[in-house]
Amino acid sequence: MALENEIARNLLQIKAIKLNPQNPFTWASGMRSPIYCDNRVSLSHPQSRNVIVSGLVSTSSDFDPFDAVCGVATAGIAHGALLADRLNLPFAYVRSSAKSHGRQNQIEGELSAGQKVLVIEDLISTGGSSLEAVSVLRENGIEVAGVLAIFDYGFQKAKDNFQHADCIYKTLSHYDVLLSEALSMQYISEDEKNILATWRKDPEHWYEQLNLQK
Repeated sequence: MALENEIARNLLQIKAIKLNPQNPFTWASGMRSPIYCDNRVSLSHPQSRNVIVSGLVSTSSDFDPFDAVCGVATAGIAHGALLADRLNLPFAYVRSSAKSHGRQNQIEGELSAGQKVLVIEDLISTGGSSLEAVSVLRENGIEVAGVLAIFDYGFQKAKDNFQHADCIYKTLSHYDVLLSEALSMQYISEDEKNILATWRKDPEHWYEQLNLQK
């Protein structure tokens, strides 16, 4: 089984990714979505965690050479640290904002100007949080080899944002593979797969369009 299929299957099996086109989830942004993804769940499942970390190790070679691994707070920290441990490389992470006390760090750990780092994120939606971390690193004179994440919704907006930032990214699995695996596992029906496929095309208006069709 290809890595992207194995990752998608594992995420479904441990319920790190949930699909419910009939009763959509409400994201923090308020947007209604038929998918909910929390890859941190994999940390509690050693077998799935090992599949993911092994995938990160093998895929990270596409970004060689780099001097350190840097996670995006908070969801990218654990998997980034696990990858750094496997590669025997330094690890640091980028906070969403600088601390209001102490040294007021936004980069936690020791990275030096001129170093080249691989950024680890759990999920690519629009790419916003990842690219904010990339920006912080670059502002501190650190070169970014790219961003590696576990899963990608495949939004065009993310592709445009990464291109605009001149930053390459890769993911272990993505939405199209997830739908194929979910169908083969009988997690969803063919009709539900079609509904889920339309969401990715226009996620912001998908729910209201779905209601109009009922």
